[in-house]
Amino acid sequence: MTTKTPACGWDQAVFRCGRCGTEHTATIEDDYLKAVGAHGDAHAVWDRLNPIERDGIASILRTILSAPDLAAELLALADRRPAGGDNR
Repeated sequence: MTTKTPACGWDQAVFRCGRCGTEHTATIEDDYLKAVGAHGDAHAVWDRLNPIERDGIASILRTILSAPDLAAELLALADRRPAGGDNR
């Protein structure tokens, strides 16, 4: 009698953040590493903001992420404007 053993590796991994409790599940190691990295980066940015900035960025992100065309246009505007300039 022969038994087939599964290939080495994993079929899914779950990341649970000890700070906020969020969970991310990934089936590909690269996706898992990206999710963990992005989540850690999000905490790093969030921790640097004061409460007013947190409210502001959350509002801005909700608006931009719900409208990909708006996000693209805002980035295009930002790329066209000189740094520190006020070209209305």
